[in-house]
Amino acid sequence: MNSRIFLSTFLFLFLAVACLHAAPPSGLLTDLLEHTDRVWLDGYPSTATLAERGTLIERYQTATIYSEKPAFSWIVNDERPDVLQTAYRILVGSDPAKLDKDDADLWDSGKVDGDSSIAVRYAGKPLPTDAVIYWKVKTWNNGDEQPFSAVKSFLTADKLVDYQTAVYPLQKTEQRPILVERREGYVFIDFGKAAFGRLRLTITSDDARIVTVHFGEALKDNRIDRKPGGTIRYSEYGIPLMKGTHTYSIKFRPDKRNTGPAAVKMPDYIGEVFPFRYVEIENSPGHFVLSDEELRKFREQLSERLKDKSEFRGAFTANVNEVVREMVHYPFDVTASKFKSSNDILNQVWELCKYSIPATSFCGKYVDGDRERIPYEADALINQLCHYGVDREFSLARHSHEYLIEHATWPTEWILQSVLMAYYDYLYTGDIRSVEKFYKDLEAKLLLPLADPDTGLISTKTGKQTPELLKSIHFNGTELRDIVDWPHTGILGLGKAEGGEADGFVFSDYNPVVNAYHYESLVAMSQLAEILNKKDDAEKFAKQAAKVEKSFNEKFFDSSKDRYVDGIGAEHSSLHANMFPLAFGMVPRERKKSVMEFVKSRGMACSVYGSQFLMDAIYNAGDAEYGLKLLSSDAERSWYNMIRVGSTISLEAWDNKYKPNQDWNHAWGAAPANIVPRKMLGVEPLEPGFRTVRIKPQPGGLETVDATVPTIRGPIRIRWENRGRNLTVNLPANMKAEVVLPSDKTTRLGSGEHRIVLEP
Repeated sequence: MNSRIFLSTFLFLFLAVACLHAAPPSGLLTDLLEHTDRVWLDGYPSTATLAERGTLIERYQTATIYSEKPAFSWIVNDERPDVLQTAYRILVGSDPAKLDKDDADLWDSGKVDGDSSIAVRYAGKPLPTDAVIYWKVKTWNNGDEQPFSAVKSFLTADKLVDYQTAVYPLQKTEQRPILVERREGYVFIDFGKAAFGRLRLTITSDDARIVTVHFGEALKDNRIDRKPGGTIRYSEYGIPLMKGTHTYSIKFRPDKRNTGPAAVKMPDYIGEVFPFRYVEIENSPGHFVLSDEELRKFREQLSERLKDKSEFRGAFTANVNEVVREMVHYPFDVTASKFKSSNDILNQVWELCKYSIPATSFCGKYVDGDRERIPYEADALINQLCHYGVDREFSLARHSHEYLIEHATWPTEWILQSVLMAYYDYLYTGDIRSVEKFYKDLEAKLLLPLADPDTGLISTKTGKQTPELLKSIHFNGTELRDIVDWPHTGILGLGKAEGGEADGFVFSDYNPVVNAYHYESLVAMSQLAEILNKKDDAEKFAKQAAKVEKSFNEKFFDSSKDRYVDGIGAEHSSLHANMFPLAFGMVPRERKKSVMEFVKSRGMACSVYGSQFLMDAIYNAGDAEYGLKLLSSDAERSWYNMIRVGSTISLEAWDNKYKPNQDWNHAWGAAPANIVPRKMLGVEPLEPGFRTVRIKPQPGGLETVDATVPTIRGPIRIRWENRGRNLTVNLPANMKAEVVLPSDKTTRLGSGEHRIVLEP
């Protein structure tokens, strides 16, 4: 009897322990999309299923899969330490009921040994077109079989192709104001943050009057600024009221510039949008509908905003629930990332830059803000890295990058950035298909026909630009021009006496900034060619990169000044001529100290675009204290200044004086959204798809940090205390890490939570 009890107890404990780590995969992606099973009704996620779409009378949107052989990815879940997936099995079918019984009529991969959980390509029967497909996956973790995941569905296109990026429809999120206040002659409304969207108002009126509604991004003297300057937005509309209680929707007028031929247009199920935070309503009736109980609740909600609750008496006569903004954005998970540190300014900067990513995704492609709504490579590269830093979402970055491959813009450096975007896309997703499809286009973007045969350095000023070259890179203009940074002196409202953002850069035939980009793109292209087993190309690009690096250091470095100059034989040294080679790893070890000293001497002598590469350079050089100083600066040329001037989305420039035509909704000003996770926290993929991650924390003077960094394999959690002396790293299953400590000692970790105490 006792032995039976012991045996039963043992089996119970064994099963209990087994259940602790018996977890099905989650976060299933089909062609990089997680929510393929969703149906949207005019931008709102709905309860409708893909199978019901044929019965819907409403206008609906779905994410459609176009690829004949889509790629599947998933998160391996296991709380045990040092867990790797040792095998997987994928089932794909046309009937969810059969799939529930493990009957797959399209593909049963069988048990496949290995740790592949990212970009596993479909290998079954030809997928039917315009059909709902169902799939699920199970894993073996450290040899132990796990349950199947929940079934995920996706919709195929009516015509399938070898490969095409899938994207989500745009989404609407309803938002209520944080403040609705009746002032003398008008109602003032504050949504707390700016957003691109539309507005609905519910108003009760005893007569048929016309009310005037003002929209704006900026305030002046505690009212909406009617003449904010630049491309900061303001507009007004009249609403003819009907007697009684009615809900009104504002139809925004299209802007000629941002709805032109090259602009990305809004889809019909969304309509035209406008960026605004504040609303004022003039000539409104004496009240919106508001009961005594609703007024009490409203007062309670806003009590923290006012010191004296007596101010509520008669002042607030509008129901917050009757003023609704429909924010338009690409689907975004606000819970995917977090960052909180002991530095309050840094925390505010992080939140500003994180919010800027969904807030500027309103077009379904990365665009340059509201002035033009045109994609540019420089905006897209920074936007891409920032998006990776704040959400587990990759399709918008890839879609924007592929659009730009075929819609190139004029700056020489930005053509080269297409190669860098392709490289980062593969590094973060582990999915090489985009590179496979656009390989020849990316090779053309290296601009090798512009290279000097002896030095390897490229130039747009030596007669080598040809129509054939411009056609090969899909550029429809007449010539490429070097940009370095933007804007330059004397343009876009800057007088000749006012400095631009290039730190006095002196242009010549051979430009060190362009050639730093050329070197970096050659290195990236060599690695991509190697992955695709194009050995000859990989060797060719690597040799050319080595030639460029050698010539760069011979031609542009001035030994008498211990820094790089702006051109061959030039006298002037700019921040840009030095920060770009430092950011791209071109500076020999013995020169790093002097180059970094010069970089620090120039401060933030670059634009918000240039700051991306300045911060890369600083952290790559290991100067965490200076990096923290700039990230948390409250100077005029700082991210905190964007908050101080009143914006809640990153600006196009540090301040209006540095770009008089700037807008207040430009994601290329949001660099900390990627610098914090990539450089300060030090989380970067060493192997594609985060199979192995490098974590090199550089906390500087921060006492504490608590952060979550999203990855395609699941979130990485990092905490440190005592200026990084006490480090905690929590890795998801099926991931390895190399943790680089301040002493440059590398510690290798498996999944799970790890606590590291560093020596003082």
